[in-house]
Amino acid sequence: MVRNVVRFGTPVLRQKGALVESITPAIRELIGDMIETMYAAKGIGLAAQQVGLALQVTVLDLRGVTDRPSTLEISGQPADVEALMPLVLVNPRLELSGPSVLGPEGCLSFPEIYADVSRPAFVEVAALDGRGEPLEFRCGGLLARAIQHEVDHLNGILFIDRMSRKAKDAIREELDELWEETTKPPGRKQG
Repeated sequence: MVRNVVRFGTPVLRQKGALVESITPAIRELIGDMIETMYAAKGIGLAAQQVGLALQVTVLDLRGVTDRPSTLEISGQPADVEALMPLVLVNPRLELSGPSVLGPEGCLSFPEIYADVSRPAFVEVAALDGRGEPLEFRCGGLLARAIQHEVDHLNGILFIDRMSRKAKDAIREELDELWEETTKPPGRKQG
């Protein structure tokens, strides 16, 4: 089922997600709904907070993205990124490394708003997959950036929090408009 993606200004986006104790039928249904919602919204990642739930669950799928390559190592060996997709991360823990790299980011909770964000080049990930099995890997490129973006969501951090002041100032008007649209009570006219 496709769920609504909440927008900037919705309080749940600032909430740290609760750890998932076990992969219950409800969690499996949520994961399926999140993947369907991500595809319907034409995104490459989605966190539980973005569908209104403060839980440590995120989904990603970078298949089809050819202009921003990714690297993947499992047990120290190069692996096929596409074989891992769609990627489900439950209770993820990250270890960041490498130089910071500036790159473009967008977010389904910030429609049509994009800016450059600096993030470490590589990330080591330890998480549970959608079946509750341990999953560990190291990645770089777009996959590392996307995972950091989504795990930030799981901790109540938004990509605007990672932007330089200059980048944020450049999109200030769009942010203010989105905030007002999201937080304005329904039926209330501007005066």
